[in-house]
Amino acid sequence: MDEFSRAAQTTQTVPVVEVQVCGDLDASSAPGVNEVLSEALALHPRQLVIDLAGCDVIDAAGILLLLDAHRRAIREGGMVALRSPSARARRNLKLAKVDRVLQVITPDGDLSLGISHDSEAGFGGVTR
Repeated sequence: MDEFSRAAQTTQTVPVVEVQVCGDLDASSAPGVNEVLSEALALHPRQLVIDLAGCDVIDAAGILLLLDAHRRAIREGGMVALRSPSARARRNLKLAKVDRVLQVITPDGDLSLGISHDSEAGFGGVTR
C-alpha cells in the first residue's frame, strides 16, 4: 500500500446500533458488557443506543463502563444514548452526573440531553 492509499482510507459507518443490557450492570457483569459494547463500537455507529430497560442496578463499575463507551464513541464521531433506565438506575446516573454527559431517554419518552461544556463531568464536550 502506497502513502496515498494509507492517507485515503475510509471507514464505513452505520446509523444506529442498539445493545440491550439484561440484569445488573456491575463489577461482575462489566467485562462481558464491555466486550459487547466494543463489538458494537467497532461498527462505527453514528449513535449507540444502550437499552437499560432490563437493568435494575447500575453500580460505579457500570457507570464507568458507560462513560468509557461514550468516550470511545465521541472519539470516532458518534454518540451514546441510554434508553429506558429504571428509576433506581436513573437515580444512580443522576447522582454520578452521567445525565449531564449522556443522552438519557426515559420510559415515558422524556429526553434528557447531556451537555457538558467543561471538565466538571470529566468528559468535556457536547452530546446530543
